[in-house]
Amino acid sequence: MTTSASVPAGSEDAITRVGTVTDRLVEANERYAAAFTDPGMDARPVLRVAVVACMDARLDLHAALGLELGDCHTIRNAGGVVTDDVIRSLTISQRKLGTRSIVLIHHTGCGLESLTEDFRTELELEVGQRPAWAVESFRDVDQDVRQSMQRVRTSPFLLHTDDVRGFVFDVRTGLLREIDPG
Repeated sequence: MTTSASVPAGSEDAITRVGTVTDRLVEANERYAAAFTDPGMDARPVLRVAVVACMDARLDLHAALGLELGDCHTIRNAGGVVTDDVIRSLTISQRKLGTRSIVLIHHTGCGLESLTEDFRTELELEVGQRPAWAVESFRDVDQDVRQSMQRVRTSPFLLHTDDVRGFVFDVRTGLLREIDPG
Protein backbone atom coordinates (compact mmCIF):
# COMPACT_ATOMS: atom_id res chain seq x y z
CA MET A 1 0.00 0.00 0.00
CA THR A 2 1.32 3.42 -0.90
CA THR A 3 0.28 6.55 0.90
CA SER A 4 1.20 10.18 0.49
CA ALA A 5 3.55 9.74 3.41
CA SER A 6 5.19 6.59 2.01
CA VAL A 7 8.88 6.83 1.34
CA PRO A 8 10.46 4.37 -1.09
CA ALA A 9 13.22 2.20 0.37
CA GLY A 10 16.60 3.85 0.20
CA SER A 11 15.22 7.37 -0.10
CA GLU A 12 15.84 8.45 3.48
CA ASP A 13 18.67 10.66 2.19
CA ALA A 14 16.20 12.35 -0.19
CA ILE A 15 14.05 13.41 2.76
CA THR A 16 17.07 14.89 4.50
CA ARG A 17 17.96 16.90 1.38
CA VAL A 18 14.39 18.18 0.97
CA GLY A 19 13.80 18.85 4.66
CA THR A 20 12.23 17.07 7.59
CA VAL A 21 9.06 15.05 7.51
CA THR A 22 7.42 17.92 9.37
CA ASP A 23 8.53 20.30 6.61
CA ARG A 24 6.83 17.99 4.13
CA LEU A 25 3.64 17.99 6.18
CA VAL A 26 3.64 21.79 6.41
CA GLU A 27 4.07 22.03 2.64
CA ALA A 28 1.16 19.61 2.17
CA ASN A 29 -0.94 21.79 4.47
CA GLU A 30 -0.17 24.85 2.39
CA ARG A 31 -1.46 23.03 -0.73
CA TYR A 32 -4.52 21.88 1.21
CA ALA A 33 -5.24 25.38 2.56
CA ALA A 34 -4.97 26.91 -0.91
CA ALA A 35 -8.03 24.91 -1.99
CA PHE A 36 -9.76 24.87 1.42
CA THR A 37 -13.31 26.08 1.79
CA ASP A 38 -14.84 26.44 5.24
CA PRO A 39 -17.53 23.73 5.38
CA GLY A 40 -19.50 25.80 7.91
CA MET A 41 -19.66 23.01 10.50
CA ASP A 42 -19.51 23.29 14.23
CA ALA A 43 -17.78 20.83 16.58
CA ARG A 44 -20.88 18.67 17.10
CA PRO A 45 -20.52 15.41 15.15
CA VAL A 46 -23.36 14.87 12.70
CA LEU A 47 -23.76 11.17 13.58
CA ARG A 48 -23.52 11.85 17.33
CA VAL A 49 -20.87 9.15 17.72
CA ALA A 50 -17.42 9.07 19.28
CA VAL A 51 -14.88 6.50 18.07
CA VAL A 52 -12.04 5.41 20.35
CA ALA A 53 -9.27 3.57 18.51
CA CYS A 54 -5.63 2.69 18.49
CA MET A 55 -3.18 5.19 17.00
CA ASP A 56 -1.74 2.49 14.70
CA ALA A 57 -0.97 4.03 11.31
CA ARG A 58 -2.59 1.07 9.51
CA LEU A 59 -6.07 2.11 10.66
CA ASP A 60 -7.74 4.56 8.30
CA LEU A 61 -10.84 4.94 10.43
CA HIS A 62 -12.81 7.27 8.19
CA ALA A 63 -12.34 5.02 5.17
CA ALA A 64 -12.93 1.80 7.13
CA LEU A 65 -16.16 3.10 8.67
CA GLY A 66 -17.46 5.11 5.72
CA LEU A 67 -17.21 8.36 7.64
CA GLU A 68 -16.97 11.88 6.27
CA LEU A 69 -15.56 15.03 7.81
CA GLY A 70 -17.83 16.13 10.64
CA ASP A 71 -19.46 12.73 11.22
CA CYS A 72 -17.74 11.73 14.47
CA HIS A 73 -15.32 12.55 17.22
CA THR A 74 -12.18 10.42 16.97
CA ILE A 75 -10.07 9.70 20.05
CA ARG A 76 -6.86 7.75 19.49
CA ASN A 77 -4.04 6.48 21.67
CA ALA A 78 -1.69 3.51 21.93
CA GLY A 79 -3.96 0.46 22.02
CA GLY A 80 -7.22 2.40 21.93
CA VAL A 81 -7.16 2.07 25.71
CA VAL A 82 -9.94 3.66 27.74
CA THR A 83 -7.79 5.74 30.09
CA ASP A 84 -8.84 8.60 32.36
CA ASP A 85 -8.02 10.98 29.51
CA VAL A 86 -10.26 9.06 27.11
CA ILE A 87 -13.08 9.24 29.68
CA ARG A 88 -12.39 13.00 29.90
CA SER A 89 -12.69 13.38 26.12
CA LEU A 90 -15.82 11.20 25.95
CA THR A 91 -17.41 13.17 28.78
CA ILE A 92 -16.85 16.45 26.95
CA SER A 93 -18.02 14.84 23.71
CA GLN A 94 -21.28 13.71 25.30
CA ARG A 95 -22.07 16.46 27.77
CA LYS A 96 -21.05 19.47 25.67
CA LEU A 97 -21.11 18.28 22.06
CA GLY A 98 -24.06 15.90 21.87
CA THR A 99 -22.64 12.45 21.16
CA ARG A 100 -24.74 9.47 22.20
CA SER A 101 -22.95 6.40 20.80
CA ILE A 102 -19.44 5.10 21.48
CA VAL A 103 -17.53 2.74 19.21
CA LEU A 104 -14.33 1.14 20.54
CA ILE A 105 -11.85 -0.28 18.03
CA HIS A 106 -8.78 -2.35 18.83
CA HIS A 107 -6.94 -4.30 16.13
CA THR A 108 -4.99 -7.42 15.33
CA GLY A 109 -1.22 -7.28 15.65
CA CYS A 110 -1.22 -4.42 18.15
CA GLY A 111 2.16 -3.36 19.52
CA LEU A 112 0.78 -3.38 23.07
CA GLU A 113 0.55 -7.17 22.86
CA SER A 114 4.36 -7.34 22.92
CA LEU A 115 4.92 -4.87 25.78
CA THR A 116 4.66 -5.37 29.51
CA GLU A 117 4.61 -3.05 32.48
CA ASP A 118 8.40 -3.67 32.59
CA PHE A 119 8.55 -0.92 29.96
CA ARG A 120 7.89 1.58 32.76
CA THR A 121 10.78 0.16 34.77
CA GLU A 122 13.06 0.40 31.73
CA LEU A 123 12.06 4.05 31.30
CA GLU A 124 12.71 4.73 34.97
CA LEU A 125 16.20 3.24 34.71
CA GLU A 126 16.91 5.27 31.58
CA VAL A 127 15.56 8.68 32.57
CA GLY A 128 15.52 8.51 36.37
CA GLN A 129 11.78 8.94 36.75
CA ARG A 130 8.98 6.37 36.69
CA PRO A 131 6.05 7.30 34.43
CA ALA A 132 2.79 7.95 36.28
CA TRP A 133 0.82 6.23 33.52
CA ALA A 134 0.30 2.50 32.99
CA VAL A 135 1.39 0.82 29.76
CA GLU A 136 -1.99 -0.99 29.58
CA SER A 137 -0.48 -3.88 27.64
CA PHE A 138 -2.55 -6.99 26.98
CA ARG A 139 -2.31 -10.51 25.59
CA ASP A 140 -5.95 -11.10 24.60
CA VAL A 141 -7.33 -8.36 22.33
CA ASP A 142 -10.95 -9.54 22.74
CA GLN A 143 -10.69 -9.38 26.52
CA ASP A 144 -9.11 -5.94 26.33
CA VAL A 145 -12.04 -4.69 24.22
CA ARG A 146 -14.42 -6.12 26.85
CA GLN A 147 -12.48 -4.31 29.58
CA SER A 148 -12.67 -1.07 27.61
CA MET A 149 -16.44 -1.43 27.17
CA GLN A 150 -16.79 -2.06 30.90
CA ARG A 151 -14.74 1.04 31.76
CA VAL A 152 -17.00 3.17 29.57
CA ARG A 153 -20.24 1.63 30.82
CA THR A 154 -19.32 2.11 34.48
CA SER A 155 -17.98 5.65 34.26
CA PRO A 156 -20.07 7.99 36.43
CA PHE A 157 -19.18 10.91 34.14
CA LEU A 158 -20.78 9.55 30.97
CA LEU A 159 -24.48 10.15 30.41
CA HIS A 160 -25.03 7.71 27.54
CA THR A 161 -23.66 4.21 28.04
CA ASP A 162 -26.43 2.13 26.46
CA ASP A 163 -24.93 2.27 22.94
CA VAL A 164 -21.32 1.20 23.53
CA ARG A 165 -19.96 -1.38 21.13
CA GLY A 166 -16.50 -2.85 20.76
CA PHE A 167 -14.69 -4.28 17.75
CA VAL A 168 -11.40 -5.74 16.61
CA PHE A 169 -10.18 -4.48 13.24
CA ASP A 170 -8.27 -7.07 11.22
CA VAL A 171 -5.28 -5.26 9.69
CA ARG A 172 -5.00 -7.93 6.96
CA THR A 173 -8.61 -7.98 5.76
CA GLY A 174 -9.92 -4.57 6.83
CA LEU A 175 -12.94 -6.19 8.48
CA LEU A 176 -14.35 -5.40 11.90
CA ARG A 177 -15.27 -8.26 14.24
CA GLU A 178 -17.72 -7.31 16.97
CA ILE A 179 -16.89 -8.39 20.52
CA ASP A 180 -19.63 -9.67 22.79
CA PRO A 181 -19.38 -7.68 26.04
CA GLY A 182 -19.78 -10.93 27.98
